[in-house]
Amino acid sequence: MPDEPIVVAIRSDADIVTARQEGRALAEGYGFSGTDLTFIATAISEIARNIVTYAGVGVMTLRVSANGSKPGITVIAEDDGPGVADIALAMQDGFSTKNSLGLGLPGCRRLMDLFEITSAPGVGTTVTMEKWLKRR
Repeated sequence: MPDEPIVVAIRSDADIVTARQEGRALAEGYGFSGTDLTFIATAISEIARNIVTYAGVGVMTLRVSANGSKPGITVIAEDDGPGVADIALAMQDGFSTKNSLGLGLPGCRRLMDLFEITSAPGVGTTVTMEKWLKRR
């Protein structure tokens, strides 16, 4: 397993694919399988898509982590975009400012074991997500 985090600059659709592939490969190499790999890759794609759509550019950091005795994968997405004015509203199913289905942020919260978002208008947004490896 890599000791250093994997950092992917997010500027375009191609970068979304790269982040998804890197995250999936990291998780697979660490022992995640099946549905959890799909959940991790989907959440990475959704948040990276938000960076491209709303902020234009950002960075996604992927790393192995632990929550107590639970090993896992941490994804941190950061941008200096316009920010989210009302996080509670943005986390509601169906809310969208771009005429989408409005399922991205709340969907990611459901897919991952931990989901945190901090944002301020004019400052940017940071999303931190974790998925913990289930013992077999």
